[in-house]
Amino acid sequence: MSEANKDRARPEGACSPTGAAAIRRVWGPAALGWVLGTALQLAQTSLWLGWAYGAMALLALMAGVGLMWTMPSRPRSRWGWLPVAAALAFAATGGRAVGFAAQALPPTADGALVQAAWRVVAMPSRGEQSATFEAQLLQARTRDGHDLPIQGTIRWTWRSFGGVRSEAAVPRLLPGETWQGSLRLRAPRGLANPYGFDAEAWLWREGIVATGSVLQGGRNDPPHRLADDPWRHPVERARTIVRDAIVERLQPRYPPASVGLVAALVTGDQGAIPAADWAAIRATGVAHLVSISGLHVTMFALIATVAAGLVWRGVGRRWPAALLHWPVPVVAGVGGITLATAYALFAGWGVPAQRTATMLALVVALRLSGRRWPWGATWLAAMVVALILDPWALLQPGFWLSFVAVAVLFGQGGASWQPTGLGQRLRHAVADLLRVQAIVTAALAPLTLLLFGQVSVVGLLANLIAIPWVTLALTPVALAGVAVAPLWDAAAWLAQALLSVLRLLAAWPMAVWERPAPPLPLATAACIGAVLLVWRAPWRWRVWGLWMLWPVLAYRPPAPPPGTFEVLLPDVGQGSAAIVRTARHTLVFDSGPPMGRSDAAERVLLPWLRALGSAPQAIVISHDDSDHAGGLSSLFQAFPTATWWTSFEPGARLAGSANTCAAGVSWEWDGVSFQFLHPPTPDWAPPRQGGDNARSCVLQVGRGRASALLTGDIRSEEEAMLLDTYPTLEVGLLVAAHHGSQTSTSERWLKAIKPEWVAIQAGWRNRYGHPHPAVLRRLNEHGFKWVNTATCGAMAWSSAHPAQATCEREERRRYWRANDADDRARTAENPNGIYSPTATDRTMSD
Repeated sequence: MSEANKDRARPEGACSPTGAAAIRRVWGPAALGWVLGTALQLAQTSLWLGWAYGAMALLALMAGVGLMWTMPSRPRSRWGWLPVAAALAFAATGGRAVGFAAQALPPTADGALVQAAWRVVAMPSRGEQSATFEAQLLQARTRDGHDLPIQGTIRWTWRSFGGVRSEAAVPRLLPGETWQGSLRLRAPRGLANPYGFDAEAWLWREGIVATGSVLQGGRNDPPHRLADDPWRHPVERARTIVRDAIVERLQPRYPPASVGLVAALVTGDQGAIPAADWAAIRATGVAHLVSISGLHVTMFALIATVAAGLVWRGVGRRWPAALLHWPVPVVAGVGGITLATAYALFAGWGVPAQRTATMLALVVALRLSGRRWPWGATWLAAMVVALILDPWALLQPGFWLSFVAVAVLFGQGGASWQPTGLGQRLRHAVADLLRVQAIVTAALAPLTLLLFGQVSVVGLLANLIAIPWVTLALTPVALAGVAVAPLWDAAAWLAQALLSVLRLLAAWPMAVWERPAPPLPLATAACIGAVLLVWRAPWRWRVWGLWMLWPVLAYRPPAPPPGTFEVLLPDVGQGSAAIVRTARHTLVFDSGPPMGRSDAAERVLLPWLRALGSAPQAIVISHDDSDHAGGLSSLFQAFPTATWWTSFEPGARLAGSANTCAAGVSWEWDGVSFQFLHPPTPDWAPPRQGGDNARSCVLQVGRGRASALLTGDIRSEEEAMLLDTYPTLEVGLLVAAHHGSQTSTSERWLKAIKPEWVAIQAGWRNRYGHPHPAVLRRLNEHGFKWVNTATCGAMAWSSAHPAQATCEREERRRYWRANDADDRARTAENPNGIYSPTATDRTMSD
């Protein structure tokens, strides 16, 4: 009998379906709708007005009330809750986004110098001569006496003044402290490239409304502490104290990677792990163990549950009546979950920790109430809770890896038999670990490929070693060190042993399998296929997973047709780098600047090349300035067999010989010509005032109006030399020399070569003032189309369509990412060559 007929057959006066039964019927569609609505809102390119989201929420609530009336007579109406929940989630997320956007730094305050008071709200990250921390701005006043009404969290960097290397130069900061000093405010900004880390999305997720730097020296008085309220942010305060205690104890005796790993497992701070060791951790597929993962929280919950039960039994022996009011299972379950949640909060409350704490709480609550939910309902509930807490968690790779892995494990079901005897149990535990790890590795491989462009081949072996090592030994010992500090030394030794094994595995040939980044539809199909392949289902169904996988394995990104080429100019900040692709070959010109503990090659170029499935056959480093050669070592490590061209002697950075670029050297790939135009000879000595810039390699790709000219940092003098040597030179794309400096891109140069497009690679609001207003004036007066990667993001240009160019910020607009309109507003009062057009086929003027 159907649900509707049962309701009609129910005698008058009988009880109607309970609220719990109704919730069970609608829970699945509603939860699915909430996830879908959140995802749809995150795909918005721009935000609506606040009232539009409010109206949408009101309409969704009215529709929900209507569904509640129709449910008893129309059971199938439960699927109507999917669009209702989707609309509510869309409106709720959009409303939160509008509220956060309202706290953004006013355009006129971008770059402002202020006298301010601020309170540290989160655990600072310390470097050798700097500290980065999040703070709440309590008061800010410009130097002309105007107050800035800024709310929200600001991320500051405090660097030592004058290269002083001492603790006093950058004092120890603790959450709850209030400071006063001089600050420079900046709007949140990051590099905009199609692959790699999206800093602006991360800043939005973290609730950062502005960034800035603490000023000292010169006319700026040193900052000073005004007050200290340790109980205002007690969790962050405790995290900082414990992290600093770990570092203080271990740093003199153990390598930085071991110290950083212990600190990461106890407090969730991963900033102290060196970049080289992070590369080994990623290559071996154990990054999930370095963060506070579900395994850690689950293990802690089990220990806490047992401990709470033992303590309560002891209490019951003294006061038996307490056990009647609060039985041991209740106290043990609630106590274990409470302590596990506290541990997850203490360790940073990441997505895996949130998911685990939520699911454990649901399981305990259901068991104590005598109920049992299907695993899918528990899984969806944890996902909905995570998205309610942080809708933008959907942007995190960890969100998808965590929830997909748990779904695969749940889908495997429980063991069909229970072993007896110690030997059988041990063999069963080892076999189960191997089976589960193999299943999870296979199921997550396409998702890892989509998110990171690579899959760890040694990941199965590495996880078989690392999971028990980290979960059963390293993490418990490290946590116990909070109570008994000498145990941190044992934890550091365990960490050092593990890292040694990971480095060895990462050094194996073919330790990492790289594939081009597939389109989203193919990647989604492959993820579904991989899960289907390992699911507990008949093989006649599982075999379809193979058919869904093969398109990704066979995928090759489209390449330029023979006789044509494309130039990709990444957004590398204040630096220069380019990727040139023909039908079957790739060339890299310059490697970008250093970036903290990393460089532009590692952060930008390598992810993009990996996504394209391209290994460069030739690499050109125009000259030996750090903003052009900062990633040389990273490129050599990744592509040691490439042919290298430089205008200088690279020394130990290049373990091999490099060719010297000189005019007349040329070759052809796939019907496309490559020719160096400068320096005139291999031993050419530039004028004294010219330096390395004057010796920059200049490379022309292609011929005539469909060619591209990569110029390094040559000056107007070298431009004149080139015009004298090549009087008929003309190009379609000119990469402006020296980031748009006043010393280059002369008027004679522009009039002679008549570029279709001029691309300027410069950093947003860089301290050099690039591009110079005089250069932009020349471009605008003569009607040249130009872009600046500071506002365009990564640029793409093709010789097949020389009149067109695309910009990353225009092609992939998102409401949390600065765009053309934002940049126009922010530079309206300071047109120092910052603004540039981002649309294709148009000429803009200031």
